[in-house]
Amino acid sequence: MDDPVRVLAGPLQVLAAFGEHEHVTRVAEALGLGQPTVSRTLARVQRAVGVPLLVPDGRGVRLTAAGRALTGTAARALADLERGVRAVREDDAVDTGRVALGFLHTLGAAAVPALVRAFRQDRPRVRFQLHQGAAGALLDQLTRGEVDLVLTSPVPERPGLRTAALAEQPLVVALPGDHRLAVPGPVRLADVAGEEFVLFERGYGLREAADALFDRAGIVPRVAFEGQDAHTLRGLVAAGLGVAVLPSAQRGTSETFAGVVERPLAGPASTRVLGLVWRDEPLPRVTAAFRDLVRERWDLLVP
Repeated sequence: MDDPVRVLAGPLQVLAAFGEHEHVTRVAEALGLGQPTVSRTLARVQRAVGVPLLVPDGRGVRLTAAGRALTGTAARALADLERGVRAVREDDAVDTGRVALGFLHTLGAAAVPALVRAFRQDRPRVRFQLHQGAAGALLDQLTRGEVDLVLTSPVPERPGLRTAALAEQPLVVALPGDHRLAVPGPVRLADVAGEEFVLFERGYGLREAADALFDRAGIVPRVAFEGQDAHTLRGLVAAGLGVAVLPSAQRGTSETFAGVVERPLAGPASTRVLGLVWRDEPLPRVTAAFRDLVRERWDLLVP
């Protein structure tokens, strides 16, 4: 395999080496190059900079003050480049790399920990860089390259992105424990049309899903509160502030809340589709391996 630093910054490497050795022959020996190649490279760098970097010195050449200053800059730039190459190689390594994953708040209590645990069973040294947020913000992070994968809902259609629909997650109506409808069986959205609602803020996938259900049922909801996480919404439901449209809580996690009764949401489109999104470009090997595991173990996403 080619030396990536030499491929990316060969002339800088020659210049930095001359700053260290100050002799063409020793630079050629240190870098495994021919002396004519070193001399031509130094001359090319000098022409590109447009400032004298070398002057004759007996049978050889020596650095000018400008050349000495630039060789120091070249050495620092090469050190940064070497660190960068090492970092991207480490992040790509399938057994020790880094997975940059964005996910919805509602997947943080159980689904994402379960997926991370499953992946690290065979690759315990893999590192995760996790970002939690609203669907729109996560997709913006993906586009900017701040994350490599996003678990979200709804599954977007955007140029430059690839997607995989994974699972349908049932939606429920969360009611205070003493509510008249807190009895077994499904609930129609029309049955709670006159209630006040606690909902996710706009920009969150669950708010999009709830608004679509309201539109389909011809309901204009009275909104008592807009929040950013399901745990807060469930707490406010328990306090009697309103009712909520949420994914079903996963038992045994912090999503469950005393004083809240969940009833299945009746009618068509009473689920949300969870999906995986990535940029339409090659993924780091470790990220591609995690993507494949998520597609195989989509059952961990739903209660």
